[in-house]
Amino acid sequence: METVLSVHKLNKSFGAKHVIRDISFDVPEGEIFGFLGPNGSGKTTTIKMIMGFLFPDSGEISICGMNVKQNYEKAMNLVGGIVENPEMYKDMSGYDNLRMYARLHDGVTPERIAYVLRLVGMENRAGEKLKRYSLGMRQRIGLAQAIVHRPKLLILDEPTNGLDPAGIRELRDILKKLAHEEKIAVLVSSHMLAEMELMCDRVAIIDRGTLIDVKPIDELLHMASSGETYRFEIDADKIEAAVSLAVKLFGENALYGGGHFTDENSVQLAISKYKIPSYNALLVQNGINVYGIMRMENSLEDAFIAITGGGLTIA
Repeated sequence: METVLSVHKLNKSFGAKHVIRDISFDVPEGEIFGFLGPNGSGKTTTIKMIMGFLFPDSGEISICGMNVKQNYEKAMNLVGGIVENPEMYKDMSGYDNLRMYARLHDGVTPERIAYVLRLVGMENRAGEKLKRYSLGMRQRIGLAQAIVHRPKLLILDEPTNGLDPAGIRELRDILKKLAHEEKIAVLVSSHMLAEMELMCDRVAIIDRGTLIDVKPIDELLHMASSGETYRFEIDADKIEAAVSLAVKLFGENALYGGGHFTDENSVQLAISKYKIPSYNALLVQNGINVYGIMRMENSLEDAFIAITGGGLTIA
């Protein structure tokens, strides 16, 4: 597979603050690549450098083998993207916005415009002025604008913001079609673990400007399944005592996510099933009622915690 995006040892500082540190990764054609991290972790800064809105202090970015700094215009012609809010004319229709944008690129036919409108589900509303659109409709037109010129690389920063569950599902299906059928490389930045799990082929985890790991989704989920986690449902006013008993019996490492993911009426422990009886008995001996014990489903969240040791909070 052709490597569409190559990022090598990117660094960026704003004043004395070093916000991006030696980030490197590649995205091949036909892949949805997730860029996952807490708000303020450096995702948007990295994306702005890839899209040419900022230049790195050091490091290289190549798109289809072309260095962005040396071949800026040619490289950017291969990119489509939405960072923050799509920039369009609110007093013009969605169709006219697309037609104006298409003039900036060679070979965009009326048939292509009609195709992308059908793809994003806006063929029946494209004649209306943009100012009458809902947020979800503006997101759809923004996506149509980003792909109308057949880019090799599509970049979306928090694309599900403002969308309802049905809109999120439709966006996910569109991105999968673009990547897997049209062979576009898709880079999606998000802080939503559940959406990344359903959408992406691989995920890069970033925090405080440092790339922690890059792995296929299947491998991350396998990491999550390699351990067992159980949820003990108890009285809310006994949580602190139950956590203390767990630490006394198993040590602090048994607390799922370092204790960050213990909810208001349960304690969640990363222990084997053979240790359940001893903890259950200890709770009862200390006057703590146990209403249920459940094995937790493995997810990208579990893998995220396994990689980071529970030290990051997705906000």
